Amino acid sequence: MKNKKIYLIFGVLAIIIIAGIFLQPKNDNAKNNTTSIGSQSKKLIPVDTVTHGHGLATDPNDPMKLYIATHEGLFVLVNEKQLYRVGDSRDDYMGFSSHPKDPKILFTSGHPVGGGNVGFQKSEDGGFSWTKLADGVDGPVDFHAMSVSPANPDVVYGWYRGALQRTTDGGKTWVIVGKTKFVVVGLTADPKDENVLYAVSPQGLFVTRGKGSSWNRLMEGFVSAVGVSPSDSQSLLSFSEQQRLAKSNDGGKTWQKMDESFNGEVPLFIAFQRQNPKIVYTLTEKNSIYKSIDSGTNWNKIH
Repeated sequence: MKNKKIYLIFGVLAIIIIAGIFLQPKNDNAKNNTTSIGSQSKKLIPVDTVTHGHGLATDPNDPMKLYIATHEGLFVLVNEKQLYRVGDSRDDYMGFSSHPKDPKILFTSGHPVGGGNVGFQKSEDGGFSWTKLADGVDGPVDFHAMSVSPANPDVVYGWYRGALQRTTDGGKTWVIVGKTKFVVVGLTADPKDENVLYAVSPQGLFVTRGKGSSWNRLMEGFVSAVGVSPSDSQSLLSFSEQQRLAKSNDGGKTWQKMDESFNGEVPLFIAFQRQNPKIVYTLTEKNSIYKSIDSGTNWNKIH
């Protein structure tokens, strides 16, 4: 019965993801081609719960801050207790990634409240205000999957309408690397090598070692999340319908199935703490946040 429930959850996720990616309205109207999102008030607004979480990132300087990109703005969990909205914005941040060293710099893509796509945008004040850097190719884009390379933050990857796009100048100009033969649910860049990128998909876990020029499959079946340790790029955690939680110590060549206690929930994002990589967080499809202090062996729900 438990396995049937998990397969059902993955099936529903697949339908939602594919529908969301390919049934988006096109944005040819000039009114959607906004050059910036504008300023928002620099205040933290208390909120009770996370709804429609789309991304997860740790703060590179403050281990007590965990950022959650949502359908209703950017949230931050402080001291694993207090949850706040960052500023007044309620824009939908579908794609989200943080700078590996500067806590004030964040990147996102998605939809403004008024409709349309925002393209690729950057914040230099911790998410209180945003400026669009580019439309991307055939945009304004709406990257549902996006990742900034920790090895070189000028390299950013985004997936839009079946194709991987890449920038090497911090988001100012973009090129299409190529169409993928699989639907991309999420992207995770290698912390040590800007050429290496992982993609999770209903068709499996994939890796490119040539900045998206070609892909190899590391795991079969629906994979919903993958995380790479910032201290050891060979150490990976993944969650899939076949193995559920699994760990690899050789860059994804082999996997060890692990016990987990997510109460039947499916992790969608995995984020390692940069100050102490033994600490790992995950955000599930139920918008629950779990924490491990032993590299993923044991988990506790913190929100």
